[in-house]
Parts: sequence; C-alpha cells; structure tokens
Amino acid sequence: MDLGQFLAIQSRRSFLNQVAAGLGSIALGDLLHASGASENPLAPKKPHFAATAKSVIFLFMEGGPSQMDLFDPKPELQKWNGQPAPASITSKLQLAFTKPNAAILASPRQFKPHGQSGTEFADWIPGIASAADDICLVRSMHTDAFNHHPGQLLLFTGSQQFGRPTLGAWSIYGLGSESQNLPGFVVLSSGVGTSGGATNFSSGFMPSTYQGTPLRSSGDPILYLSNPPGISGASQRAGLDALRDLNQMHQVSAGDREITARIASYELAYRMQTAGPELTDFSKESAATLESYGLNNPKTKQHGANCLLARRLVERGVRYVMLMNASWDNHTQLNKKLKDNCDATDQPTGALLKDLKQRGLLDSTLVVWGGEFGRTPVSEIRNSMEEGNAGRDHHPNAYSMWLAGGGIKGGQVIGKTDELGFFITEDPVHVHDLQATILHTLGFDHTRLTYRHMGRDFRLTDVEGNVVKKMLT
Repeated sequence: MDLGQFLAIQSRRSFLNQVAAGLGSIALGDLLHASGASENPLAPKKPHFAATAKSVIFLFMEGGPSQMDLFDPKPELQKWNGQPAPASITSKLQLAFTKPNAAILASPRQFKPHGQSGTEFADWIPGIASAADDICLVRSMHTDAFNHHPGQLLLFTGSQQFGRPTLGAWSIYGLGSESQNLPGFVVLSSGVGTSGGATNFSSGFMPSTYQGTPLRSSGDPILYLSNPPGISGASQRAGLDALRDLNQMHQVSAGDREITARIASYELAYRMQTAGPELTDFSKESAATLESYGLNNPKTKQHGANCLLARRLVERGVRYVMLMNASWDNHTQLNKKLKDNCDATDQPTGALLKDLKQRGLLDSTLVVWGGEFGRTPVSEIRNSMEEGNAGRDHHPNAYSMWLAGGGIKGGQVIGKTDELGFFITEDPVHVHDLQATILHTLGFDHTRLTYRHMGRDFRLTDVEGNVVKKMLT
C-alpha cells in the first residue's frame, strides 16, 4: 500500500466506501442522517415543556449601568456623601480601580414611584418607567467577575473561559428558528463597541450555524448582500448550486458538521437577499411609530432604529435578538455620561415595550435589560479633582437588571440591597439563576439542555443555577 492509498482510507466514510462498496454507501447514508447533515439545523424544534416565550430581545447595556442612579434608590448615601466607606465594608469588596478608602458618592437623581405597582425609577429613564407594570425589576443581581470581558463571558456563556456557546446560540440550538429567510440569532450594535465583541454572540464549540449574525439597521443588513452589477439571480443560483455540490462531496469524505453549517449559511444568505432589504425598509411604519422610537432625533436614532428593527425581527420569527449598546463604563464624569446614555436609549426602549404590547407580541417575547455588573456606591476619581469628574468603579456584588414579557410577572421588585447598596440582603440572583430562568421561559430545563463536546455534556449554567420562580407568572 502506497502513501496515497493509506491516506485515502483514513476517513471512516472513505474506508466504508472503498472496502464495503454498496454496504459502505448504505452505512454512509445512516451516518449522515444520524449526524443531521441532511437536515436544516435551524428547523423549529420542540422544547422540554410548554414555553411562555417564543423569542428573546436582550438589551445589553455594556459596561455596567449604575444601579443606584437608575433603579435602586439609596437616600442613606446622602448622609455618608464624601466620607470614606467603613473598612468593614470595603475589605469585602473586589475593586478594579478604586482604593479601599474611597469616599461614598451619593446620587443626585430623583426617584419616584410609577404605575399601579409603585416601582421607583430615576428621573432620567421616564420611558422605561412608563412600563413599570410590565417590568420585573431585579435589584439583587450578582456575578463572579469584576472586569468587563470576563463579566460578559459569564453573562452570555456561563463561564469566564473563552470558547463556550452564548445564550443566543443555546436558544436556537434548542429551539431552532421560525424564520427561514433571516438568521435565527441577530446582533445589532450602537455606541462605541463592546469589550467582549464577537465572544458575546459566538457559537463557541457548537457549529457556526448557531452563532449570531450582526446586521446593520439601514441599507443592506449585511454588506455585499446585494449582487454586484452584471450578476443575475440565475447565475448566482447556479454558482451556489455548484458550491453546495462541492461542499456536500467534501462533507461525505470528511464528515465535518461545520460543512453542513457552511452550506446552510450560503443558502440563508441567498434567501436574505429578498427578505433583508424589506426588513430594514421602515417606509411602511407610521409617522407616530417612527417618532415614538426616536428616529427623528439624532440622539436616539441609532438605538431607536435597532429597537424598531428588533420588533420587526421577532415579528418575522427570529428567535433571539441581541442589542448591544456601549458604553456605560462611567469611571469618570458619571452624571454627564450617564445622562448621555439615558438620553440615547430610554425613549426607544420604552417605545419597544409599548409597541410589543400593543401588537400582542410582549406576551411571547422576553425582553431583558442590563449589563455585566453594576457600579460602586463609592466614588472613583481619575486625573482630576474638579467638580463633576467623579465616577463609579465596577461592582459585581449587587446590581440591577430587569425583565418583561414572555411569562415574566411584571409590576414587581425582586431582591434588596443594604442601605448603602454594597451587598444583597434579600433574594440574591446569580447570573446562572438568570440564565436558568430565561431558558425556562423558552421551555427548557436548563440542566437538560446540553451539548456534548470533548466527551463532556456542557450546559449554559455550568453546574449551577436555579430558576427564579418569583419572576414567573
């Protein structure tokens, strides 16, 4: 046997074809069928039990929004303002940049109750506050990471290690997508860009079919989606057919599931050429809708277009939409930068909740808002002591997020923090608990939604996590 013959039989499928002839072909067909190579990997699938949410819109506010300036009023901070925090408290903190003897920083924000529930929100987020009775506000979130990229990895993959599938990937791996002409997992961005980048929407060790697809909010959703001049639809179809045949031949010899994902991606891109431009064409939306999302205001236009696009995506059967807005990492000039972020995002966010509810979509769409951690009750001073320069450091011990729709019981607050906002005093909710609860609304037992990789069954919540039943209707 020469080297060429030896290499030819290294593939199991090649060996079956060469040695067993017809029997090898039969075995090959069984192997391909068992691996799902001939099936659409994004075909809709049944969950473990009846779901309350069909889709998810995750509004990721990258950098860590300041909870005591938006969601968790702490009047006691006024009494301590400018004084060093007690050592008995700061000795227990994980601080990224702030010194342990940093001074307490009171919030100048005004809080007032909203809706029949009476949930208190700050004066800079009236749009979100107007949906108070649909919102479940969690004031007792905590995480294990106190820097951005590890925190984002933990929030979306359940681990601080690289290479794990993200929440969106798990969602469409488990449920598939009801849209055949658009990706099942879509990513929209505004602001300056996130620390985690593509790791926030990666498929990790799963096939790339399950990774998020970044779209633009105007024009072609993906660059170069339109055919160049001189390329007809017929010639493109012929080229894709040839490419598909070549990929399928390679799939037979290699048995690599990633090739199946590649074929599916090419076909999806072809179908998107028809569905994509219509998706981002807002001309049929009413003037009142465009105004409500802030598309006529330069400050709100970018995030507003993404929020409107998110609604249009879930209307068209897209399973998971991730809006990334950056950055809320306000180490300096907290009051100025926080107001800028609120001015850019609050009105469109409130409009999204109202629009979903008006169209009967909020009941089947889970909306999640939050960052990878919160901010410290103590001040951080960088470069200058001048008035207005103070910011807040990273705070993983106690922060706020909120959820609405999709089987979530609105009009309630879960969890409490101490008088100064350093630590949780009631109903702690870990990131893994949040993930377990999100999967539950999609119809999954988080301990049973697993993917085998390198001989181990992995899951989003790692070996932890409990569904927060108080959140559910």
